[in-house]
Parts: sequence; C-alpha cells; structure tokens
Amino acid sequence: MSDSRKRGRLLGRLGYVLIVVLLRVFAVLPYTLVARFGSALGAMLYALPSSRKHIALVNLRLCFPGKSEREYDDLARNHFRHVVRSYLERGIQWFGSAQRIRKLVHIESRIDLEDRNAPPTIFLGFHFVSIEVGCILYSTRLPAASLYTRMSNARLCSLAKRQRGRFGAEMIERSTSARKIVGLLRSGKPVMLAADMDHGIHNSVFVPFFGVPACTLTSVSRLARLAHARVVPFVTEVLPDYRGYKLTIFEPLSDFPSESETIDARRLNEFLETQINRCPEQYYWVHRRFKNRPPGVPGVY
Repeated sequence: MSDSRKRGRLLGRLGYVLIVVLLRVFAVLPYTLVARFGSALGAMLYALPSSRKHIALVNLRLCFPGKSEREYDDLARNHFRHVVRSYLERGIQWFGSAQRIRKLVHIESRIDLEDRNAPPTIFLGFHFVSIEVGCILYSTRLPAASLYTRMSNARLCSLAKRQRGRFGAEMIERSTSARKIVGLLRSGKPVMLAADMDHGIHNSVFVPFFGVPACTLTSVSRLARLAHARVVPFVTEVLPDYRGYKLTIFEPLSDFPSESETIDARRLNEFLETQINRCPEQYYWVHRRFKNRPPGVPGVY
C-alpha cells in the first residue's frame, strides 16, 4: 500500500473518531446550547461559497418563483441554520436516552398508535431536517422497521444504522427486495420510509413538485398495493424558541393507492407541498431534488 493511501486511511479513521467524540459531547450538553450553537454555525457556513449553498438557492428559485434575491438569501440562510443545527443535534438523537428523546418530542397522532388490530401500515416520512428524531421517537414506543440509504462512508453508515436502531427498530437498506418489506408489513410490523428524493429514473415518474417536473419514486404505491397497506404520512418539525420538536402523524391517505402510480406520486407531492409551505426553511433544500430531468429538459445545477 502506498504512503498516500496509508495517510488517507489514517485521516479517515481520525475523522471518524473525531465525529463520534463530538456527537457524544453534544449528547450530554443541554439541548438549547447545542441548538443555538448549530444555528450560529450554520449562519457562518452560509457566508462561505459552497456547492450546497448553490443547490439550495437553485431549488428555492425554482419552487418559489417571484421572490426577491433578498428573500431567497434570507430563506437559504435560515435553512442552513436548520441543516447544520440538525447535524449537531444528531448527538442527542443517536446517543441520548429514550427518556430524553421523549421529553424533546411532542407527538400528535390522528390515528390510534396502540391499535392491535391495525392493518399493515406504511409510515411515510418526508425529508424535513428533523425527520430522524421522529423516527427514533416512534421506535422507543412501538416496534417498527425503517428504510435507510447507504452512506458513502462505511464507518459512518454502520454507526448511523446502529444508533438509529438502538431502541429496537429493524433497519433495512433501501435496496432490499420489495418481497421482504411486504413480508414485514403483512406480519404486522409498520415500515417507515421516505420517497421524496431523486433516486434516479428507475421506478420513478416525472410529476410536478411546486410546478417543476421532479423525478418521484413510485415505490409507495407498489408496496401499499402488494401488502394491502394503508399509507400514513408523518412530519417532524422543529419547534420555535428551542422547545424541541413536534411529530405529527396524519390520517391515512384516502383511496390510496389508485390505479395510476403517476396520480399517486402527484398526490404525495401535493401533500408535501402543503407541509413545506408551513415551514419552508426546514425542508432539505440542499439535496439535488431536480438532478434528473425529463428528456430534452436542461439541467439546473
């Protein structure tokens, strides 16, 4: 092995150890202190040129046309505050006790979570900055399986999988066969997943998202149909004044799935648009939501 590769591996290990140490430190500090520090750090990082800043501004201009550049800048800066803050708050979410997490998250459910006769259930999440704490909170109360996307860093991926599932959630990689997921649903175990990111054109359709064609997964419709499952949306949002989070579990989507995966995907985007309009700075705009474009439509990033 060359010296450069050895140095690279050493730096990678040191970086991983540093991340774990910092997250463990954040886990024992007061939540308000961590949140305020993360918010301030996010504002500082926004002042620097970066690809994520560019992506966020492109997304905001596409989804909210007609605003002034000052408005886009303010919205993107507030978003950076929330994003960076959410990374630091992972310390509490990944290493904090179940009791502490329950104290931080207020839950409002429009379904009976204790119903032993509930049908197979897909809990459909969306990528607001605090989605993770909502999933972890649910796993402290009831059994569940949760889909995750593999990270490029193997060590961090293993850490995230272990800590997210430490209260009993069964962690399932997104690429797992639909047969296994359907089996879990039919066995009575709810499955938590999100389908609002661009994962490529395979098993996706282009439907409007804030009026812009967006490559949208159709997996929710297929899984619901195969497992005869209800689809229950949920949103976790950051409460103002550093008061923690609120997890809202909505009523099951009516007449879902329909006979058209395209119509279903459009319905999901419409629901998401309504939730984003309540707190636009908390949605994950640093993701390249419009990475894939319809044939003949130029790229935007």
